[in-house]
Amino acid sequence: MPKGPKGEKRPGDVIGAAVMVARIATGEVKEKTTDDGKDAAAVALGRKGGKARAKAMTPEKRAEIAKKAAHVRWKARD
Repeated sequence: MPKGPKGEKRPGDVIGAAVMVARIATGEVKEKTTDDGKDAAAVALGRKGGKARAKAMTPEKRAEIAKKAAHVRWKARD
């Protein structure tokens, strides 16, 4: 089955796509996206990832990353 731009499964033909749209419109099939169009599972994993990365880093490493980001951000303004 072909995949859409965000990896969702979609029917490969026009009639199959029309049937899928009709099922979504009637409530027979639920769309698995959040309000902003993102995949709910990916959003949940993204929330976990940032916290886990921050927890694993030392304060020195976080400061180093922050300084580098600030330098790049301010360099662009010059």
